[in-house]
Amino acid sequence: MGRVVAAAVYAKGRRVTDITLDEGLQWASKPGHFVWIGLHDPGTEELSNLQRQFDLHELALEDALTRHTRPKLETFGDALFLVVYSPIVVDDELQFIETQLFAGKGYIISARYGESAPYSRVRQRCEARPLLLEHGEDFVLYALLSFVMENYRPLMDSFHSELEEIEQNVLDRPLGQADVERIHCLRRDLLRLRRYIGPMGEICEELQRLDFPFIDKHMRPYFRDISIHVNRLLEDLTGLREMADHAIEIGLLLESSRQSVVQRKFAAWAAILAFPTAIAGIYGMNFQYMPELGWHYGYFGVLGFVATGCTALYASFKHYGWL
Repeated sequence: MGRVVAAAVYAKGRRVTDITLDEGLQWASKPGHFVWIGLHDPGTEELSNLQRQFDLHELALEDALTRHTRPKLETFGDALFLVVYSPIVVDDELQFIETQLFAGKGYIISARYGESAPYSRVRQRCEARPLLLEHGEDFVLYALLSFVMENYRPLMDSFHSELEEIEQNVLDRPLGQADVERIHCLRRDLLRLRRYIGPMGEICEELQRLDFPFIDKHMRPYFRDISIHVNRLLEDLTGLREMADHAIEIGLLLESSRQSVVQRKFAAWAAILAFPTAIAGIYGMNFQYMPELGWHYGYFGVLGFVATGCTALYASFKHYGWL
């Protein structure tokens, strides 16, 4: 069962009084007044009541009873129906909470489905700016959309900080499986963010073009401001994706470099060990006539030759940085 979070009537930028859900049409019909209703998890009963009062289009009600997958804007006569999403993180999992907005002459209705940031802060901000609230429904619509987009900024800042930390860790130690899995999750979340942020730019551009009785031409720059904010978020998303890709790329390059160092060391030691092995192999052949076989100091001479050769090889590899 849904509940009415707040319902009030406004005139000349001031709150006139709180109302019940059934009194909406009565106040919205008065010249210079508009009602602002906030619902949380409304059901068919509440939405049907609002449809009867404000003559909401049947398709708008049908849309409202359906869960959506991305933001959208629909026009029904002189009324608007919008679907927007606020991001929240629950148990380290990114979720998107749907909010539906109905806007028309004399009313604006918000229906929130889930536990996202409450819109009571939007109401407080608007009531603290009576000169702007005097514009009416269009300013409230702008304030609601602006608040939704503000919710994305702290999340993206946290992603930026986490990616910077991962980049630093990659420089200090090899890229582990946990790092790769986390970067993969971040890249997936960034793609999901783009899916929900991208359409908001198109929605705000359309709000600037639409000609509705309740949208004053002087309010259109405010919707342009949201569009600019959306574009900045999209640019930041691109930067964050590049950071994630660079973290993996740097990790792979450093790991390849570390493996190359290890391989060079193995190759150097193998070459050093191959020298005495070759000498021992030559003198291990069962031939009767070989140089220095009858020499009294032959054994010590060969050992000295082997030691000198190994030392020379070690010094050479050390000079070239292989050891």
